Amino acid sequence: MRVLNRQDGLMSNSPPPDASAPTAADFSRARQIERFWEMCREYAAVEGCVSKESAAPPAWSFGDSPELADHLLELTLRGDKTATASAKWEYEAENEPLPEPGDLSIVLDSSGEPRALIRTTEVIVVPFDAVSAEQAYLEGEGDQSLEYWRAEHERCWRGTLAHTSYEFDAKMLVVCERFELLYPSSEHTNNDGRVSDLGSRA
Repeated sequence: MRVLNRQDGLMSNSPPPDASAPTAADFSRARQIERFWEMCREYAAVEGCVSKESAAPPAWSFGDSPELADHLLELTLRGDKTATASAKWEYEAENEPLPEPGDLSIVLDSSGEPRALIRTTEVIVVPFDAVSAEQAYLEGEGDQSLEYWRAEHERCWRGTLAHTSYEFDAKMLVVCERFELLYPSSEHTNNDGRVSDLGSRA
C-alpha cells in the first residue's frame, strides 16, 4: 500500500491559508530527496526513464505504520516485493492522478529517508474482491496468499475509512500497481541495503 501524503520537495512559497509553514525538517527532507535523486538520476537516464535535467519524482512510503513502511521497503530492496495496491478513493480524496506505466517514484523509509527509486510497469483498477492471487503474491507480504492480502488490506482500509465519509466494501475499486526496482541495485548498496555513497555526498 502506498501512503499518498507524498513529499515532492520543498513546499510552495504560497501555501493555502490553513496550511502550516514549512519547518526546518521539511527543508532538510527535501534536500535529502534531491540529494538522492542527484545520485540516481543519471542511472535512470541511462535506463531511458528520464532526461538528466528532470526534476525529482514524487516521494512516498509504503504501509500505514512506521514498522510496515520499513518492512515493505526492505522487501522491495530484496526484490521480494514488486507490486503494491491503493484504494482508488485515496487518490480521489488527495486529488492525485493515478499512477501510469513509466512513472518513477522515490520510496522513503519511516524516517523520511529516501531509499529506493522504482518504475511503475503496469496499473489496473479492479474491485477489491477481484484482486488476483498473482497480485497478492507479487506484493510479497505475509504468506503471499490472496487470503492474507484480503485480510490485511481490509483491516487497513477499514481503519483508514473510519475517519472519512467512505465505507469499506468488497466492490470498492483498488489500484493494483506493479513496479521494478531501478536504484539501488546490488552494486550500489552496502550489506544493510543502504546506498553506499550517500554519506559521502555534500
